[in-house]
Parts: sequence; structure tokens; C-alpha cells
Amino acid sequence: MPVRRALPTLMKDPLGGLVRIADEAEGRVVRLNLGTFRPWLVTHPEHLQRVLRDNAANYIRDDRGLLWRPVRRVVGEAILVAEGEIWESSRAALQPLFTAKRAETLVERMAEAIGEAVDDWAEPARAGRPVDGAQELKRLVLRATMRVLFADRITLVDALRISAALDTVTTAMIPRLLAPFVPYAVPMPGDRAFREAVRTIDQVVLPIIRSVRANPDDGDDIIATLCRPRPDGRVPDEYQIRGDVVAMFSTATETTIALLSWLWPVLETQPDVAARLYEEIDRVVGDGPVRREHLGELRYGRMVLDELLRLYPAGWLIPRTAVADDVVGGVRLPAGATVLVSPYVTQRMATFWPDPTRFDPERFAPDQPRRRYRYAYFPFGGGPHQCLGQYLFLLEAQLIVGTVLSRFRFKLGGPADLTPRMGASLSPRQRMELTLSPAHGPVSR
Repeated sequence: MPVRRALPTLMKDPLGGLVRIADEAEGRVVRLNLGTFRPWLVTHPEHLQRVLRDNAANYIRDDRGLLWRPVRRVVGEAILVAEGEIWESSRAALQPLFTAKRAETLVERMAEAIGEAVDDWAEPARAGRPVDGAQELKRLVLRATMRVLFADRITLVDALRISAALDTVTTAMIPRLLAPFVPYAVPMPGDRAFREAVRTIDQVVLPIIRSVRANPDDGDDIIATLCRPRPDGRVPDEYQIRGDVVAMFSTATETTIALLSWLWPVLETQPDVAARLYEEIDRVVGDGPVRREHLGELRYGRMVLDELLRLYPAGWLIPRTAVADDVVGGVRLPAGATVLVSPYVTQRMATFWPDPTRFDPERFAPDQPRRRYRYAYFPFGGGPHQCLGQYLFLLEAQLIVGTVLSRFRFKLGGPADLTPRMGASLSPRQRMELTLSPAHGPVSR
């Protein structure tokens, strides 16, 4: 695609522009001429399988490429961006914490923490006082995650500081994402805020790591696990641990926060979906706490989450760099090529999804025919770098939705706006002011 078409299209509406380009190409590989930056857009599920799984070793997270360089400035050589032995070492250490079997054992603890956080919503609901939906959701997720995955080694206050710093990082990265050809020696808007946010993260995380290393214990939380020698015998230094801790904090919290922040405006614009979801939660959960045995019965709720993941995947962009020449979809990709992979784009393509922009949980109904392509839907990535915590994430999201909507109904403070705010993850641009009301009689908790 020549620069005269590609650049105006993407500068005006980067997300929508990528979807339009992919639809016009009907899944063929497209080279985008953006001047000095000329990435290859790969969107067909068969081609994605080649890049993410079958020949994954050839497509790396290169710090010279789009996205990974600013991310590496935050987390260093961590599991989120590392390759080779460093990545294998960190993943092997963390893998046992995220098995499906262990995740099931965490449900009750997580449900308890979520319930306690939602208790705090009772007072503004009684008073009819609006709350900041995004901030309250953040507190809820952080409270549950710090208890279950970090054994409360990071306090809620400090977790909020880290999360705010990561929000700053996400916003500050945007100029670099839109102009990846600009050298880092050239100052750009957001650079100073980025550096200050990283400094804040270090001020919180490094003292905790030093304390755990000085007083080791047998805890099975993320920080204790990362502070011990790795299964391969590697003994990480504090900056390696720090990078992995920040990476795991981000993926364990920001993904959930980003995705569930879409729940409010989507339900506001989809009254039929909202009514069916409320009915299921009222029938299965009632006004009691959500328990492990409820999750399998909250089938429509799971379908709603799957559709949210299709339309609003938090990890919307997965750039890779080709190590050696390869052929994808009949197109030769040279060594050094930047390859753009986007769940957001593929999951909105009319080539693979009928009426793709319509929010329709029925796409994920159990009786629906199996999708033709495995990689038509890949909100957690794919191949060896597929998200470690996806099973736990889905359990947590179900618990949050079930707990909140069994207790409260909500009303947005203004018209729902489904315009995304683009950064390292996707979240609504709209400020989520919510007025809560009890789902079952007067608020008493």
C-alpha cells in the first residue's frame, strides 16, 4: 500500500484504518509504506499460525521494533519481552503458578477478596452518589490480585501507585508508537512522563524485592517464586526479578481492568444482552456470594466475556521481527522485516466474522459450529508466547462480573461511547461515571 494511501488512513484512525486495509486485502499480506517505516500486516488466521506458532522462533520481540522497545524500557529483559534462555527461565519458574489445577484452588480466595472490594460500593449506592467506574474497577482488581498472586506483599496503596504509573506509561508511549522511525535521541512528547513513571515503579518494587531476597520464605506467590533460583539453576539479579515482577503485575491486572472497563458502556448500549446477563446471574447466584460451583452455570456470562475479548482485546497489537527470510501466504518476508499481528484487526474482519462490529455473544454459544480457523480468535496471543494466565484471568473476570451484577445495577452518567483509547492496551476513552442501585432490595452490605 503506497504511502499516499497508508499514512493518511492510519494517522486519521489507526485502529479502524488497519481493519479497513485488512478487509480490502481479504487476508492477504500487506506491506504498509509509512515512509521510512514499512511493516508487513499479517491478518489471515493461516498466516498468523505460521508467525505465532509453526515458525515462532523466526519471529521475535525485537527491541528495535514497534512497541517492544518502549515496553523494554519499562520491564527490561523480562518474561513479557525477552527471548531465548532468559524467557524460558522466567516462564519455567512461573508456569506452575498458572496451571488450571492451581487456578481452581484460588477461586475461593479470589471470590472473597472481590466480595470485600465490592462491599465498598454499598455506601455510594445507598447515597445515590456517582462513582468513577474505572477507578473502582481498578481497586477491585488490584485488591484481588495482590492477595491471590502477590500474597499482599504489595499493599493496595502501592499497587495503585504502580497502576497509575503504568497508565502514564501507556499514554506516554503513544507518540513513539505513531512515529516509530524517530530515534530515541530525539525528544518527543511523553518522554519525561515516561521516565518519571518508571522511577515511581522502581521506588515501590525494588525495596520489596530486596526485602524478600534478604528474608527468603517458601511462599508460592509471584515475588517469592521469582526471588528463588530458577528451575534451570539460573540465579537472577534484582533487576531481572524487578522486570518479571512488573511484567506480571501488568499482565495480571491491566488486562482485566482494560477488558472489564468495556462492560459498562457495552451493557448500556445492549439492553437485550444486559437483561439476559442479569437474569442468568439472578437465577444462578441470587443475592449470595459467587462460589466456585456457580461458574460453570454462568454460561451466558462467559459468552459475553468471549465477545468482549473479540471486539476489545487488551493486547491489540503483537509486533514481531523476522530473524531470517520466510514465506507467508506466498509473500517473501525478508530478514529484519517488522510484522504486525493484531487480534483487534483479525477479530473484526468481515472475511472471518459475519457482521463483525455487532456485539453478539451468541457467536460463542456451545452449539455454534466450530470456527474454521484456530487463529481467527486469539485474544491471548498464540504459540509459545501465549498468555500464561489466561485461565486464571477468565475465572477472575467471571467472578467479578457475577459479584458486581448480583449486587448492583448501574447507570452511566452520559451517553455510552465505545471509542477506544489506544496505547499498550485498549480501554474506553470515555470517563465511566456510574450511579449504582441495588439489584435486590435495599443496600445492606
